[in-house]
Amino acid sequence: MSHPATLRRVTAIAATAITAVALSVPAAQGAPPEETLRSEAPRDLKIGSAVWGQNELLDYDRKNPTEFQRILAAEFNSITPENDMKWAEIHPEPGVYDFSGADAVVAFAQANNQEVRGHTLLWHSQNPQWVIDASASWTCQEARDVLEEHVRTIVGRYAGEIYEWDVANEIFQDDWDNGGVRLRTEANPFLKACAEDPVALIGDVFRWAHEADPEALLFLNDYNAEGINTKTDAYYALAQELLADGVPVHGMGAQGHLSLQYGFDTSIQANFERFAALGLKVAVTEADVRMPLGDDGEPTAEQIALQAERFDAMLQACINVAACTSYTVWGFDDARSWVPGVFPEGYATIMTEEFEKKPSYSALLESLRDATPGKSPRTPPGLNTLNR
Repeated sequence: MSHPATLRRVTAIAATAITAVALSVPAAQGAPPEETLRSEAPRDLKIGSAVWGQNELLDYDRKNPTEFQRILAAEFNSITPENDMKWAEIHPEPGVYDFSGADAVVAFAQANNQEVRGHTLLWHSQNPQWVIDASASWTCQEARDVLEEHVRTIVGRYAGEIYEWDVANEIFQDDWDNGGVRLRTEANPFLKACAEDPVALIGDVFRWAHEADPEALLFLNDYNAEGINTKTDAYYALAQELLADGVPVHGMGAQGHLSLQYGFDTSIQANFERFAALGLKVAVTEADVRMPLGDDGEPTAEQIALQAERFDAMLQACINVAACTSYTVWGFDDARSWVPGVFPEGYATIMTEEFEKKPSYSALLESLRDATPGKSPRTPPGLNTLNR
């Protein structure tokens, strides 16, 4: 459901920003620093993007960055490894770890005064073949041992370098036939092995992560978790149970993968507020807004304006709730978006393949500019040279 004032504003933005200049235009000598998402963000809010370090950051040279790398540094003060910390990438064989992609993400962040959100420790998808094969005969204790070793190794390696972790990701399965949701005790190999008491295992994953890095904030995270619905009711009840048991769970993440084929749940702020009332942080962790495209592959003006409205609505909910720590887009340009490969839709990010800023970007920038209190530190010297 659209808010008329917001719709008018993003429609106006769409009219002026649809022909935005490419980000590679050099700055005029002596020009004032360009506003960026990170420079306009409130000091207590991280603005992030996902990035695949293995693909985009292994060749990083701060003195000669690629255009993508320059934009990533200029626009965001937080980055999330899109794939580099998932099991299949970082733990491809028993006892074998490949830290190259994750290390590249952390090194890039440190070079550019950014922070890192870790993603993810317990998930049913993108597990390596050895986990899939071995889990068929695991006892619960065997599953626990494998998972504990993995969590302590990964979190311990990056202790002090990651400010938030998506610890348990998508642990609830939508169960439309039965009118609700259920824990993924079939698809998740670890929960399946411990199906008699999966909540105990989930709690221990948080405990292991906390022991490995006591400073990191530890999150539950899921899609379709923006507004108040059956799934977030289940997470709310789970969070209460975990907290009552002394589990160090610190936050609830709403991924924010939206499609214009469906409506927008305007209860997102109310949902954030109820988790905040439990003493938890909240975050938008993977925002994008995809849409069906016509035969020409181009969105309509209406779609462009509605996309901007929805990106902005998620940000507004975050800004309006003091417990919201971060707002992360799941990649910032269409060329690297996961959407076309997974959904028959597109145009899901805030920049085009040529790094032109969409109205969605402009809507976010305006809301960050208007937010209080204060501004985040500007981009490190020499990096903010884009689109002057």
